[in-house]
Amino acid sequence: MSLTSLFVRTAFSRGDKKRDEGLSTPADIVRYDNIVYGKDPKWQSLDVYRPKKEEGKPLPVIVSVHGGGWVYGSKEVYQFYCMSLAQRGFAVVNFSYRLAPGSKFPAQLRDVNRVFRWVLKNEETYGFDRKHIFAVGDSAGAHLLGLYTCICTNPEYAAHYSFHTPKGFKPAAIALNCGVYQIQISKKKDLTTRLMRDLLPDKGTPLELEQINVLEHITEQFPPTYVMTAYADFVKEQAPLLVHRLEEKNVPHTLCLYGDEQNQLGHVFHCNIKTADARHCNDEECTFFLET
Repeated sequence: MSLTSLFVRTAFSRGDKKRDEGLSTPADIVRYDNIVYGKDPKWQSLDVYRPKKEEGKPLPVIVSVHGGGWVYGSKEVYQFYCMSLAQRGFAVVNFSYRLAPGSKFPAQLRDVNRVFRWVLKNEETYGFDRKHIFAVGDSAGAHLLGLYTCICTNPEYAAHYSFHTPKGFKPAAIALNCGVYQIQISKKKDLTTRLMRDLLPDKGTPLELEQINVLEHITEQFPPTYVMTAYADFVKEQAPLLVHRLEEKNVPHTLCLYGDEQNQLGHVFHCNIKTADARHCNDEECTFFLET
């Protein structure tokens, strides 16, 4: 493992443990844990969360693609955030995927695709409303979700991949939170540049960077999109780039910037469900899904 990946895993893990300290499974949630969707029982596994009061009722679905710089994260890290979404009336699918540097791109997208196929295959078992399948992703997860949605809606781009998305499928709407959509390699070897060395097989060639540029592959068929960033989000300059592209392609969208100079909300603040700001943001995203 590279020093970059080790640093990200250590630093992010410390912050996430502090964020979720004291949390437990809510009494109003039923959970189905550790369902294997691939060959690797650790990294290709998922949980499903549903509100107990909706037992036996088909529910709209939210699939969560976690962040973590492509090298960190798991369903365990995102369980409390995802259960809070389920409390808003959704069946939520929270999954782990194979991480870099052990698994190079596009292994992560293959796993995203496997999960959506699993959802469609198991609609009756877990009460999924297949007409209302939504998705959220934050940070690197927003990048992966953006790329996957491009594969679903842009046949020319999809031809670059050897796997196939479910025929005729695309998410009904998505929320991209504090994401990166256009990645450039810096001579200063910043964190993103170093992470590309761990993620990409050829460490970030121009062709690879074009392939992972979400903005380049959005078409008019891209679904309605909630674009979220925050006042102190260190990648907040990415959100207007995405919105400009969505506007060019006449894709319905909402842009929300949370926080201000007095309330300097940071990167992926919405995952800290203990805060009123996170609850407000997540309420608005879920309303966006239900009204789409």
